[in-house]
Amino acid sequence: MLLASLLDLSRLQFALTAMFHWLFVPLTIGLGFIIAIMETYYVRTDNKFWKRTAKFWMKIFAINFAIGVATGIILEFQFGTNWSNYSWFVGDIFGAPLAIEGIFAFFLESTFFAIMFFGWNKVSKKAHLLSTWLVAFGTILSALWILIANAWMQYPIGMEFNPDTARNEMIDFWAIVTSPIALNKFIHTVTNCFVIASVVVIGISSWYLLRKREDEFARRSIRIASVFGLISLIIVIWSGDGSAYHVAKKQPMKLAAMEGMYRSQVGTPIVAFGILNPNKNISQLETDSLAYALEEPYLINISIPQGLSLLVDRKLNTFVPGIEDIIEGGYTYIDGDGNEQVAMPVRERMKKGKIALESLAMYKKAKEAGDEEGKEMALSLLKENYPHFGYGFIEKPTDIVPNVPITFYSFHIMVILGGFFILLFGLTIYLDRKELLTRFKWFHILAIVSIPLVYICTQAGWVVSEVGRQPWTIQDILTSNASLSGVSSSTVLTTVIMFFVLFSILLAAELTILFKVIKKGPGA
Repeated sequence: MLLASLLDLSRLQFALTAMFHWLFVPLTIGLGFIIAIMETYYVRTDNKFWKRTAKFWMKIFAINFAIGVATGIILEFQFGTNWSNYSWFVGDIFGAPLAIEGIFAFFLESTFFAIMFFGWNKVSKKAHLLSTWLVAFGTILSALWILIANAWMQYPIGMEFNPDTARNEMIDFWAIVTSPIALNKFIHTVTNCFVIASVVVIGISSWYLLRKREDEFARRSIRIASVFGLISLIIVIWSGDGSAYHVAKKQPMKLAAMEGMYRSQVGTPIVAFGILNPNKNISQLETDSLAYALEEPYLINISIPQGLSLLVDRKLNTFVPGIEDIIEGGYTYIDGDGNEQVAMPVRERMKKGKIALESLAMYKKAKEAGDEEGKEMALSLLKENYPHFGYGFIEKPTDIVPNVPITFYSFHIMVILGGFFILLFGLTIYLDRKELLTRFKWFHILAIVSIPLVYICTQAGWVVSEVGRQPWTIQDILTSNASLSGVSSSTVLTTVIMFFVLFSILLAAELTILFKVIKKGPGA
């Protein structure tokens, strides 16, 4: 019970910090490029209007940049304070991208940020523009290395386990960097940031139109943001399709939870809209299988026939396993090398995982005793069963199932809001071309309301990514409960409360400053 409490509190603290951090980072990343585009117009045309416009959005950028840095530092420290076993187990690999991010990307954006923000009229126009673009690229370089680290947790490659230190060590840096999941996650996340910034620019500009202020500033800002946002959203959708493909191959349980799919079929449908049956609880599979079987998974289910098969394999009749199918195993699938394999039941993987853990203990004892033959035998068993290492920490098969309702609803909220933003950008471009942006108050209100909606959308996406892979901190290798530090639950509870209060104050301070800057307007 104490471990469960500590685990829940540690996860809550990390989720709290990460979600607060992600309130600030995407706007910084996306707004940097919008500002750079506006300043490029200024340098090319020498029109002071574009300088004034870029300087206004730069203020919004600076506020988010400062608070994003503060929350990001706290987030990284938690790997050592709350997840020290994780840090020991994979620190040699996970730490490398974070170190590169800090040494190169963060220093790049921090250095040129000073010139960008304070260097107006102190350096040449072209030098200032170069600084602005370098800051913009610095933000996505920071995102790149962090997302590489996150993607490795979802799909661990380029490593080898060292039984002498009980740590994973990097053997192929470029395999980690060029992982298809890492590249796809980078494109998807960064273009998502572009969408967020575009919606924020449209929303704030619409507030000026609603107040009948700064007409030219608002219309031109909306024009740039709507085109930039629509192009970015198209890439988000394309990369989201790629994400679903990779999740199906590497994390099938996450995909099954995203669809609320307990039992699948050949030619698997995709849920367009659904409401889960709250009485369908996967834990019943272990305690009351009959009651579990009698419960339908959905109260409402509107599906597209064969849609999921087409999405994940580009074929109409592919079998996409559901939650029970994955637990029971026995179905065939194509592995990363293109070979056909039969899925192993979770109970069998649990046995092999326990053999791996026992083999590691045997290896250490044989090493201490100077038993070379025993070492070789234990090492051979460990290597054979290491792909199932993490399953040795699993107590029962249903423990590998993430929270289905949270994953399912977060995924569908993200998809529905993504469709809404396509319509928003298309409508905005249409109204701009017809010179109708200033006419409709309902549009201005819709654009303002879209600002919190776009943040809900992006937070939902991260919930799918991180909740959907539980109970793993590293897919199939290390569980969350095995990653914990040896701290007390009361200590973590205290810091959870402290961080919540601190982050709430920071958020309130940022919004207060932002509203003052917006109310004041671009100025002269």
